[in-house]
Amino acid sequence: MTNTPSEYVTLVSNDGFDFVVRRESAYVAGTIKRMLDPASNFAEAVSGRCVFENINGVVLEKVCEYLYYNEKHRNAKDVPDMDIPPELCLELLMAADYLNGNDSCANGRRLAGGADDLAV
Repeated sequence: MTNTPSEYVTLVSNDGFDFVVRRESAYVAGTIKRMLDPASNFAEAVSGRCVFENINGVVLEKVCEYLYYNEKHRNAKDVPDMDIPPELCLELLMAADYLNGNDSCANGRRLAGGADDLAV
């Protein structure tokens, strides 16, 4: 019997909010992808649960929204900007920096970056 990972993972904010997202969507974030890699021997890879002590629920919710937004527009051109409240911009940029972890996703988009990237 093989031990295949679940299609879904749980991302947990520092204020206790749980967000269940598709594993493939979560892999856009390099840090999450490495945490969930079975070869990493991280507890998150076994449990399918990533706790972010430095990201609150409001910000993590917007990150999750972006993960799905990115998946929806993966191969699209002229992607409309995501609606980001100005008061969340700094925290989202810090979260994006942490979650990217110097890794980009397969289609070249990152959580934040160049002019043609979706800014979170």
